[in-house]
Amino acid sequence: MGMYNIFGKVRCSATDKDLGMLKLFISCTYSAELLLILVVAAPALVGWKLKLFVFLEESILFGNLIKSNFLKLNHFPQILRDVVIPDTPMYLPEYPTQAPEASVRHLDEGSNPVDRVATAVECLPAFVTKVPHIHDGSNPFLYWTIRDYAEAYSTGHTTPTEVAERFIAAVEESKTKNPPLTFFISFIADDVRKQAKESTERHANGKSLSILDGILLAVKDDVDCLPHPSTVGTKWMAKVREVKDDAVCVARLRQCGMIMVGKAVMHELGMGTTGNNPIYGTARNPHDVTRYTGGSSSGSTALVSSGLCPVALGTDVGGSIRVPSSLCGVVGLKPTFGRTTNHGLATVGWSMESCGPIAATTEDAILVYAAMLGRHPNDRLYSQPLLPCLPMLNETPHHLMSHLKLGKYPDWFNFTLDKQVLEVCNKSLELVLEEYGTETKGILLPELEELRIGHLATVGSEYAAGFQGYDDSLLKELCYETRATLSFFKYFTASDFVAAQKIRRRAMYFHMQAFKTVDVIVCPTTASSAPVIPLSALSVGESDLQKTGDLMRFIVAPNFLGLPAISVPVGHDSKGLPIGLQLIGRPWQEATLLHVAKAFELICAPLRNRPSLFYDLLGNCKAEPHQSKSLQ
Repeated sequence: MGMYNIFGKVRCSATDKDLGMLKLFISCTYSAELLLILVVAAPALVGWKLKLFVFLEESILFGNLIKSNFLKLNHFPQILRDVVIPDTPMYLPEYPTQAPEASVRHLDEGSNPVDRVATAVECLPAFVTKVPHIHDGSNPFLYWTIRDYAEAYSTGHTTPTEVAERFIAAVEESKTKNPPLTFFISFIADDVRKQAKESTERHANGKSLSILDGILLAVKDDVDCLPHPSTVGTKWMAKVREVKDDAVCVARLRQCGMIMVGKAVMHELGMGTTGNNPIYGTARNPHDVTRYTGGSSSGSTALVSSGLCPVALGTDVGGSIRVPSSLCGVVGLKPTFGRTTNHGLATVGWSMESCGPIAATTEDAILVYAAMLGRHPNDRLYSQPLLPCLPMLNETPHHLMSHLKLGKYPDWFNFTLDKQVLEVCNKSLELVLEEYGTETKGILLPELEELRIGHLATVGSEYAAGFQGYDDSLLKELCYETRATLSFFKYFTASDFVAAQKIRRRAMYFHMQAFKTVDVIVCPTTASSAPVIPLSALSVGESDLQKTGDLMRFIVAPNFLGLPAISVPVGHDSKGLPIGLQLIGRPWQEATLLHVAKAFELICAPLRNRPSLFYDLLGNCKAEPHQSKSLQ
């Protein structure tokens, strides 16, 4: 394994034996480069400036000049083209053999999803009823959970139909607010009523399918879910890609009785981290509706954060689950690449994308994860997965947490745009140490800037290849931001793509070295809290790659290397905006991540606030069922 420096082109060996000897060299030279080049050099463009830029970028006369200069400013040639990288490419994640996890319950990924969910329930802590708060209308906790809804159904305090009617009324009411709120691309109220009616009948007859029966679930618009189209946030994708079946993950959750409430709005084609979508509307952050949710799973996260759904599905090829979860104060899990199948997703990031739950609590994420996990016969993986397992949260967390070591790379961890993000994340580590005795240990993660550019070259090449052959008239209907990004992606060469896969092998080596001494790597999820939505961006869009870089600063390693990662809310800044801590785990060890996430969630609960935009679907008020003749 060679070691290189992009400015001095230094090459030397970096084996297990001498990696430690390079620590001084890297801390003196590499970290300085890290601080210099992690700041993306690009203009912020909205309105007519964005339109003009796209016109020039797509033109024959100026296009190549603009793209070439942008890449040079951001050191792409220095990393991908001007350095000899001695390693062999890694086109899909390859992992060394992993040791079994502790304090877990193993699952058979080929078993029935209902059985897996039943096992997950057995792993949860003892349930504390909140029924009195249903009666008196007060709820001193942050969110109603899946188990709260299930208890309300089983005891007759409410029904899935009543909850569905409150949900439908809330969605319709949200459109009349100032500013209007956007949650969905496709929402069919009568389909929600039909599913709720069937669930209510099952509960009334004592035949509920699982604890998930009657629970509302939103689905991101790049995940197939009948009877809805999958537009992927575009005007035209549904015209060229017909949805014939549920995605496998949706089908598994439907087996458990979940109510699919609609297709949530998203950043067009998932090619952005703000959630901006001038076609269908931009989702707004429930903690401050003048700010972005983050993206690209924007609508899914807004629905969970606002209390409308306890859980939603998102996808993640570059932080699209974790970024909005952090900015909106909820839990977002990106599983190991291949742990959940992508069969039925309108995916383009073939070697990196994962589908996972966005939930109000870690426990709710576990219940949905248990149902949706597992491969599909057509999935292709280079590494044999460990058996899936779940954390034994019904055991005291102190024993496991006291034996775990958290890894922190200080130069990286501390490089936040907003110092309050750093302070809140450090405070959470101090609290976990005080409560559980969990040690945070310094680690080294070389070549993070190379990793970032390798990820971008890979996702860019995969997107460019994915849209090759589409008629230009369709591509011209994309938003200006998406067109600008896709135009840059087309500038990558086959050699750039192969160089990026060599970087992937190097980055995997360095991260596996770190995992020899720690169990979980910790860092802020984003470098800042939620950014403000420019008014002009609502109708035209926005291209601000510096903002994107700030939101993705800590994000891409789990995607590029396929590692599991979770964002857990740990507090707020002085503006009341949520801050998330990211936990990155060893391959296939989602259970350990979920265990640690639950510990952080418990210890940081007093530091969290409910969003200003919140819908209470289990409160004192009951909705009257709507009579729909077509579905009776």
